[in-house]
Amino acid sequence: MERKKFDTVDEYIASYPPEVRVILEKIRGIVRKAVQGAEEKISYGMPTFKMGRNLVHFAAFKGHIGLYSTPSATGVFAKELEPYESGKGSIRFPLDNPIPYDLIKRIVEFRVKEE
Repeated sequence: MERKKFDTVDEYIASYPPEVRVILEKIRGIVRKAVQGAEEKISYGMPTFKMGRNLVHFAAFKGHIGLYSTPSATGVFAKELEPYESGKGSIRFPLDNPIPYDLIKRIVEFRVKEE
């Protein structure tokens, strides 16, 4: 099944059910606050924040929220990410568990400092 293409982050978020939209908007707010002045766009089919280069992407899927940063970020936060499925720069937060917004904030702040 091909995913719909979106022109804006607003369109992307609006395409999800209300309970998922709330999560996406909260993550968007966290990133906006941490990365003031960053460019917000759709890249790789998902919301992306850039400051010269991509800082972080996030996306909603059937059973999880994906956060995509860098392998260095997942390495630094490896201990805290143990409860979640993660790989080279990607993290899956299951929708049936509380979303760790504070951890997301710290990962984004790390990415800002890293750039």
